[in-house]
Amino acid sequence: MKIYIHTKFQDPEIQAFNDALSPKYEVIIGEGHHSEENKIQFLDSEICYGNPPLEWLNEPNKLKWLQLNTTGFDQYLTLKDYDFQFTNLKGYFGLSVAETTVAGILGVYRKIDELARLQTQKHWVGTPIRENLYLLSKKKVLILGSGAIALKTKQLLSGFECETTLLNSKTVKNIADYLPETDILISTLPETDETKGLISKEYLSMLKSTALFVNVGRGTNVDEEALIEILQAKRIMGAVLDVTAIEPIPTESSLWEMENVLLTQHSSGGWNEESSGKVKFFLENLERFEKGLKLLNMVDLGKGY
Repeated sequence: MKIYIHTKFQDPEIQAFNDALSPKYEVIIGEGHHSEENKIQFLDSEICYGNPPLEWLNEPNKLKWLQLNTTGFDQYLTLKDYDFQFTNLKGYFGLSVAETTVAGILGVYRKIDELARLQTQKHWVGTPIRENLYLLSKKKVLILGSGAIALKTKQLLSGFECETTLLNSKTVKNIADYLPETDILISTLPETDETKGLISKEYLSMLKSTALFVNVGRGTNVDEEALIEILQAKRIMGAVLDVTAIEPIPTESSLWEMENVLLTQHSSGGWNEESSGKVKFFLENLERFEKGLKLLNMVDLGKGY
């Protein structure tokens, strides 16, 4: 049986795959390249780890199971009549994204981003900056979403005695009831037809002037032009943005130059053992596949989750 790896891993992870799978399986390392040779190898494989091009999946193939290298699977929603098992990394990035969320909030509240800029300028401000610092302790936090990221973020914020409310896909319609009293608005929402543009100018305008907006979900869920306008007018304190509407952010975007915006460049899912952990997860799921057990993180493309 062939396993095709459509992800660029480093040598330690490739070695881990080979050590665990050979000689029982023939392992093909495609490294994410979309060459014709790789396509032929993929079409002849029963198992794939990674995110192959949609057009490959639409061709006749031997695939029995596809394990994505990501949580998101938007590019595959148009796939029809597939007969293989489809799994993703749902929940895998929960803790790392939650830690970046809290780090970003603290970075803004404690002016770490500003102090870093002053350090590069060799400019000492000292005492005057103290009166512009905020405490995270006991803040009212509204989290949009109820998945692993939201739950882990709430858990971390409990250490700061924050009053945290989660709104799921059913209760998010009540967002307006919470915004005027919210200190920190955090979006962990995936991209769906319902969430695109959900965080509108109207909703952003309901936040108080000391509010902070954090987006670690999807950039398309926010009216970005309205957000920029509100940030430029300083109608809210600032924003921590791990995701944006266009990535990489265009060089001409004003987001780069705004001192009340902290950009984390869609890095929040990462940590030093991210790749080795993905290999471990795949191997655990492979053991379930071999035993005929239900795989972890099954995705139903028809339902969109």
